[in-house]
This record gives sequence, structure tokens and C-alpha cells, in this order.
Amino acid sequence: MADFIFFNSYLILFCPLLSFVVIGLGHLRSDNTFVGKFAITLSALSCGYALITALTYFIAVMGHGQGDVYPAKMALDSAWLNFSPTLTANMGIYLDPISVMMLIVVSVISLLVNIYSVGYMKGDPSFNRFFSLLALFSFSMLGLVVSSNILQMFVFWELVGVSSYALIGFWYEKPSAVAASKKAFIMTRFADAFFLLGILLVSFQSGSFSFQILNSPETAALLNKNFLFAGMSINMLTLGTLLIFCGGWGKSAMFPLHVWLPDAMEGPTPVSSIIHSATMVVAGVYLTARMFPLFAASESTLFVIQCIGAFTALFAAVIAITQMDIKRILAFSTLSQLGYMIFSLGAAKVCAEGGHHESSINILGYSAAMYHVFTHAFFKCMLFLGAGAIIHAVHSNDILKMGGLKSLMPKTYWSLLAACLAIAGVFPLSGFWSKDAILLASLQSGHYITFLVGLMTGALTAFYMFRFFFLIFHGEARSELHDVHEDPWMTWPIIILTIPTLFAGLLEHFFIIHVVPPQLDEAAHFVHPSWLPWIATLAAVLGIGSAWLLYGKGKTETAARLKDMFGSVYTLVYNKFYVDEVWLFITHKILFNCIAAPIKWFDRKVVDGSMDLTGWLLQVGGKGIRFSQNGQLQFYLGVTLVGVFMFFFLG
Repeated sequence: MADFIFFNSYLILFCPLLSFVVIGLGHLRSDNTFVGKFAITLSALSCGYALITALTYFIAVMGHGQGDVYPAKMALDSAWLNFSPTLTANMGIYLDPISVMMLIVVSVISLLVNIYSVGYMKGDPSFNRFFSLLALFSFSMLGLVVSSNILQMFVFWELVGVSSYALIGFWYEKPSAVAASKKAFIMTRFADAFFLLGILLVSFQSGSFSFQILNSPETAALLNKNFLFAGMSINMLTLGTLLIFCGGWGKSAMFPLHVWLPDAMEGPTPVSSIIHSATMVVAGVYLTARMFPLFAASESTLFVIQCIGAFTALFAAVIAITQMDIKRILAFSTLSQLGYMIFSLGAAKVCAEGGHHESSINILGYSAAMYHVFTHAFFKCMLFLGAGAIIHAVHSNDILKMGGLKSLMPKTYWSLLAACLAIAGVFPLSGFWSKDAILLASLQSGHYITFLVGLMTGALTAFYMFRFFFLIFHGEARSELHDVHEDPWMTWPIIILTIPTLFAGLLEHFFIIHVVPPQLDEAAHFVHPSWLPWIATLAAVLGIGSAWLLYGKGKTETAARLKDMFGSVYTLVYNKFYVDEVWLFITHKILFNCIAAPIKWFDRKVVDGSMDLTGWLLQVGGKGIRFSQNGQLQFYLGVTLVGVFMFFFLG
């Protein structure tokens, strides 16, 4: 029975693909109600089969692994592309704890977002196009997480990029939406170019695209050699892993490639929800986790990953405390939480100064990152869906124009309270357990600065999320509210997401013990200090308390006071440290004017000019030949005499 279910696991991908094709070809163009129900039905079938596959996987492989590790299961595997007699790319479905976990997360959230979108997109003239693109996005992300090899993953990786480009720019009549979609596409493609180079380097050296072979100790040993380039000695393992990580760097919007993510808010709120919770932006974290055994063989790569993640976590949290747009606050919150996940993976490398062998790995860093991917997906999706419901009620994204919504939207109020407590890391909600595990991994591995950054980021997260919460729901209404109600299509997905937000902490033991790459089952394990949860909780309480003192009961005047008090510092943070402007300067002044413009001139004047000159010379030569070959005998004799004269007298 298990083999039958695994063999047909392609149905998880087939259902959203069918939805995309049928709706996209316009077969259901006339009836929006039926289109919505059709999309929800196929999404539900995909979700149901994903849950059945996950349950079957854990039952079938339980007890068949080594120790506590669940072995991988290749559900499907067939030859796809032959590059050489020794290098073939297959197409398959690869099931292991993290791919099965992501199947559950992506399929469940896709289903809930489809249900929510029926209410949110009601009356939109492009209703059907939206559901078609949403199905393509779900298909692409599901294909990415079950890919059996890195080339197959890259194909679905690019499909995710294309579909997200279409969804971010869904309202293409808005110039800001078009600009945001182009920004996301260009930034992620820039990173993906390095990702592809990394794939080519690592795969052709190892002779395989398969994750099982790429993550083996033999491949790490094969790549761990130096070569000379421009007089420098470069380690091939470090170079290859950093190039591959560049793909995740861009897709998960780590600093300084983060500038596309806040602008992605120009898309419809359901798009923001699915992109920022469990799908596109988490793809970079998933790639890093999928290739983690190979990355772990390079200490330099993990150090870069840790530094980038820690800096992004703190950087984005600081910016979020000044933002006024409800969706941009959540966007920078996503950046910060992604930084948490990334630095947890990097912090798995144990510091040699801590008395451990320099090559030892604290596997908790890996497990905690995957656990936070799981918990964050649900409460962040809920936060975005709740934000969409609030925007529908107030008709504004500005939190200073909200307030007084507690009594008008009680279900949304209590659900978002649970989500804010979870992301703040308050016991016993899901975010508490996954954040505690990440902080613990950093502390155990001897990365004390990263631990302090994580602790500080946790306090800032609690502050800006409850600033967000108090200004939206508490105090008096600061705008005219007409016919405010909670649409059942939009409210029920929010309520359902409250369940994993409240109870996902019960899965802590499973994630910490079982979500382990088989190649690292022998990694080091450490003791849990009893004081850490209290310190983490204290940081969250300080953040919530500060938010209450400054913004409790909807105190909007605090924002103006803080702006006057901190002056240029506040302006610097509010403008996101002008990183966007730096990118614009680099692209327009340096890349366009100093590099692209001279290349354009060289192409037009030299390359095209040389071709134009060649064509002109041929035309002139042709005219000369036509003039000389005129059939007149006297002309031929005259030319002959002139030639003889020049030969004898001028030679």
C-alpha cells in the first residue's frame, strides 16, 4: 500500500498543474464562482494527497532508519537529460523529513490561501487569471521541494520566480506593481546566475546532480582542493558552496539582496501571504538545508551564512519598528525571521574555541531552522491574511489610520493576538519553541555574538509586532468605518491557522530528534541550559511592555514624538538606511552609465559600424564592378592600355 501511495505522489503536483491549465486556457472564464470552487477542489485534493503521503512516509519508514534518523525514499526516478555518458539528470520525487514537512506546509497554506482569495478577489475583473497563476505558483513550489536532484530543483526554482513575477505584478495597470515585479525578477535572476554556476561546478566535478551523491562525504573530499586563479589560491569546495548559496541568498532576500521583498507588497494580499510565509522566500532556506551536509564541510561557507543571517535578522527588525504600512511591517518581519533561520543553519558549526573539535556540527542548528520554517509559515500566513481583512475594512494600509477594530473584527483580533504572541516567542505558543531552539543552537556552538543578536532581535520583534497590534485594534477608530464585517471566506482560513500557531510546539521533540540529515547523524549534541527560556521570555515581555507603554490604547502621537526625538536617526531607519537608493545609484550611475553605456556605444559604433562599413565597401565595390563590366570593347581596351602604362612607367 505504501509503495502505491508513493508511486502516485505525482498527483500532489498534478492537481495544481491541472488547475493552472484548465483555468488559464479560459475554459472556466465565464463563471467566477465555479472557478473559485474548482481551484479550491483541486487544491484540496493536492493537500489531501500530500497529507496521506506524509502520514504514509512516517509510518512506513519509522523504525527502518539508523538511530533516530528517517531514511530518504525515492518515490519516482526516471532519466531526463543525458549530458554525457557519465552525467545524467533524472526527474524524480524525493521524500525525506524536510521535503515531507514542506509538502504539508505548502499544500495546506495553498489551500487556505485559495479559500481566502475567493472573498478577497471578489469582483476583480482578473479573478480567473489570479487563480490560474496561484495554481502555477503552488505547482512550482511543490515541485521544488520534492526534487530529487539539484538541476530539477533549479528548473522549478525558475518557475517559482516566473510565477511570483506574474503575481507580484498582477495589477499591471499600477506602475508601482510593474516596477516591483521587475525588481523582484531582476534581483533574484542576478542571484540565480551564480546558483547555476555553482551547480555546473559542483555537479561536473562530482559527476552527478543527485542530492544523495552531492551531500556525501566523498563529494566533499573530492571538491576540497585548491586551484590558482589570477594568482590566488581558491578552495573549490568553498567556491562551489558559496555560488550555490547565492541562489538562496537572493530568493530568501538576505541583505543586501533584500530590497525586492518589501516592494513585493504591491501584489494582492493573498500573494503576499503565500510568498512571505511558506513558499518563495523560504526556498532559499530550504536550498541551504537540502545542501547542508556539503555546506557543513566548508567552515568558511557556514561562517558567511551565519553572518548574513544574523545581520539581516537585526537589520530588518530595526527597520520594522518605524514602518507605517501594515504589509511592509510584515514584510520586514519576514526578512528578520528568515535571517533567524539562515543564521541557525550557519551556527551549526561549533567554534573550535569552545573545546570541541573544529569540524564538529551541532545538529540542533539544522533541526531548529527547519522547525522555525514550519512554525513561522502558519503564523506569518495568518498575519498577512489578517492584514488583508483589515485593509478591506479600513481601505488603507496605514496603521495610523486604523484603530478601534477589536469589537468590529473579534475573530481576526483574537487570531492575530495569537500570531503576534507566537512570533514574539511567548510561551507556550509555537514560535517560543522554535526560537528557543535557534538561540540554544547558537549558544551551544559558541557563537555568543550571534546568540546576543538573536536575543536582541527577539525583543525588537515583540516590540514592533505589538506596536502593529495595538495601533490596529486598540483605541478609537481613526477613520470612518462603513459596513465593517468579517467575510467568512476570509475569516475561516485565519481561524484555522490559529490551530498550528497554538499547538505546533507539541512537535518540538519530533523536529529536534528526527529532522536530521543522515550524513550528519553522528554530529555533536549538547546540554540545554535551564535559564535560556527565561531570558528569551524576558526579552519578549520587555518588547511587549515597551510597545504597550508607547502605543497602548492606540497612541498615534508617539510616532511623531519619536520622530522629533531621534531626528535624523529615525529618518535614516524609516528610509531603510537608503539601501534602495544605493542600489539605484549602482544600477543607474555605475552599471548603466559607466558600464552599459560604453558597451552600448562600442556595440553601435564599433561592432555595428564595422558591419556597416563592410556593407558599404561591398556596395561600392559592386558599383565599381557593374561600371567596369559594361560590355563596351573600347572601354576594355582603354583600361588595358592604362594598366600597361602604369605597369611599365610607374612600377
